[in-house]
Amino acid sequence: MIFNPAEENEYQAVRGLLVHRFEQWARENGIDADPFVVEAALDYRHLGTPDGRLGLWDQPHIEEFLLDWVPWTVTVLPDEEPVDAPGTLRCLLRYLDDVHLADPRGASLPEVLEAVDAAAPRYAGAMADRSLWGLAKFWITTAAEQGVDVHDEQALQDFVGRAQGGDVPYDPEVLQTIVERHRRSSGPVRSEPQLPVALPGDDVLREQAGRSPVLRQLRELAEWAGRDRRTLTGSGRLRLSDARELVERLNTGDDTDSVRSSADLPRLNLLVEWARTARLIRVAKGRLYAVAKAEPVLNDPLALWRRAFDAFRELPSPVRRGRGGRYGESVLFVEYDMCDVVLPDVLATLYSLPYPMPWPGLRDSVHLAYRSSSPLEVFATDSIGFEQADDDLRTVLGVLEDLGAIECHQGMADPVFADLAMSENDLEGWAGIPTEGDDDLETPSGILPARKLKSELSSGPVELIRLTDLGTDSVRRRLLAEGRDAPLIGELAQASPAGLLGVLADHYDPESARAELAAWIAVHGDRSAALEQLVHAVRTMRFRTRAEAMLDVLVSSLDDGELLLRSLRSDSWLAPTALSLLARREILTPEDLTEPESLLMVAESLLQLCEATGADGVREVLRQQGREAEEALRAALASGHPDREGLADLQALAERVRRERKAHVGLVQQRGHRENGRRGGRRRR
Repeated sequence: MIFNPAEENEYQAVRGLLVHRFEQWARENGIDADPFVVEAALDYRHLGTPDGRLGLWDQPHIEEFLLDWVPWTVTVLPDEEPVDAPGTLRCLLRYLDDVHLADPRGASLPEVLEAVDAAAPRYAGAMADRSLWGLAKFWITTAAEQGVDVHDEQALQDFVGRAQGGDVPYDPEVLQTIVERHRRSSGPVRSEPQLPVALPGDDVLREQAGRSPVLRQLRELAEWAGRDRRTLTGSGRLRLSDARELVERLNTGDDTDSVRSSADLPRLNLLVEWARTARLIRVAKGRLYAVAKAEPVLNDPLALWRRAFDAFRELPSPVRRGRGGRYGESVLFVEYDMCDVVLPDVLATLYSLPYPMPWPGLRDSVHLAYRSSSPLEVFATDSIGFEQADDDLRTVLGVLEDLGAIECHQGMADPVFADLAMSENDLEGWAGIPTEGDDDLETPSGILPARKLKSELSSGPVELIRLTDLGTDSVRRRLLAEGRDAPLIGELAQASPAGLLGVLADHYDPESARAELAAWIAVHGDRSAALEQLVHAVRTMRFRTRAEAMLDVLVSSLDDGELLLRSLRSDSWLAPTALSLLARREILTPEDLTEPESLLMVAESLLQLCEATGADGVREVLRQQGREAEEALRAALASGHPDREGLADLQALAERVRRERKAHVGLVQQRGHRENGRRGGRRRR
């Protein structure tokens, strides 16, 4: 239920299968639904969202699909009936829930149906709002409204020619709005999948937050400002006497002996700006005072920590640089925005890593990211800029460490980081990075060839950086807010058996899947009863490839998984799935199978091929392999495989291929007769 954007063929096959099965389900339930809208909904989740999870729907997804995606992509010609996207979406959501394909981390079925009902009244208005249309939809509809047969390719080309020549009337303001909207929106970028993380409960996080030095400083700053307000200078800064009092009270470490203005106290200015950004203090009429509504947050360490973490990203760049007392510009802040690009990338890099990140690896990853988005000549010459960038990055990491978001210590880097370093061949052709034979070339600071980076990582202790529990929790909350997938071990404890195994199969690494499954079994009491529920979920899964994936992750996550798998060899429904897994794991060889089991394996292979490649893929196999494939198909149909629905689809497909082959043979014979006639005529002449 999730595909990499590069897996377009695989996605198309599964989309076709889902639409086909949905149509069957709708007919069986007496439901009138539009399969084209189902395709659009699946395309939206696959192409139009950062996470691409086809089975997970929340209120934002529903609103965006109905009020933005459908108006933008779905064309309704003047003589066509309006598309009932809300009605079909309701049916799709019910179908996903009914066949156990809904992701349990999304909203429940009642919640998503309620969200559809809430958005439905606005749907017609959104479809009629031409400013929400895509460019192709705008021109196709304009052509149809002017009497052009849009299904006639030549007529459509003639219309395009007239439009380009300025001979077609249209609304230029609407078109300009569409063009500008298209330029502003580059579309979502599929996010990299994140490994599941383990986190303690809020009580433990709250206790950890209470030990943060920054939180103590922010709380004391708000208490100092108070409700009586503190007078500021005419330029809006703290008076020097007040600033000196605060430096001592907050223990900022700023040097107050030689300063002439509070502007020269970088750490104090950072805290003041931070507290203002976090809405703990505010300025009004030349005075600084505490925000009364922030009092509950100030009294809750975890709430205060989360607000401070979120506010940190919004701080102006010069405030962050000021902690080191240096206000010079650097490439990190000027040409490669620290606030919007570097900091989120750094935090995402640290997130869910199984090992602490060594400073040289983090440093070079930032350099390379900047380098890939900047003119090469900048990289070849700006070594001083990178030294400043490194200082600025360390400044930011230092503040995050004081906050309690990261931990730093000295130690040996895990060998995996040296193994992941770029090969020297990968570096060739990049300006400013020497390759073999270029040792005399001046290299910008921090841009090291792979051989030097590997040496730096393996020659001795380096600074190691990792997110704390608090940092991990807050980065995860931000990832979720951005619509990204960020699994949390334990969050599936109340999921249905099918929902649990489906998510583990699609999103979890083996170690995390084992931990999540153990937590689920523990919550559900008796182990044997819990395992029976899980096996039953596999047994009732109607999709062969998903059933095998679910069984695979189940047996892989159990100490006695192979024993369970062997026991299912005689299960009347699960035998084909179990046999397929036993063969794939090389536990069974073809010689170990009985004749009935061999037939079941043939049927299972064809059914999974049909799901994975679609009808076109199976037809191609049948055409290429000819008699051998037909014999395999006959064996599958006579195997007694329990998936009668899948066998019926295979039977229909086989009959279609036979009809096509028969028609092809007839056409060849007709051509042969005509050719013989022409040859005979020439002979008679």
